[in-house]
Amino acid sequence: MNIWIAIGATAVGCYLVKLLGLLVPAGALERPLVQRLSALLPVALLAALTAQQTFSANGALVLDARGAGLAAAALALVLRAPFLVVVAAAVAVTAGVRALGG
Repeated sequence: MNIWIAIGATAVGCYLVKLLGLLVPAGALERPLVQRLSALLPVALLAALTAQQTFSANGALVLDARGAGLAAAALALVLRAPFLVVVAAAVAVTAGVRALGG
């Protein structure tokens, strides 16, 4: 029963946060700082999530094949490769390092 209470509370909380976002005045959203932050914040959050998923395991800092795959993807992005090439490079390098025992 506790699980259903938690699920219901989470659903209500999500709805209230979304409603709060709709109640923000339009003038506040048109400020240059708010627009700049709203453009950059998703990129920063995605980068933080990627770093956390790549370099941690069981609460410890690790450097394994995932780091090599991320480096390969970053290099492909610097070389302006298409998205599928970036993903393929990351997968291939990660698989190669794991096959070599890393």
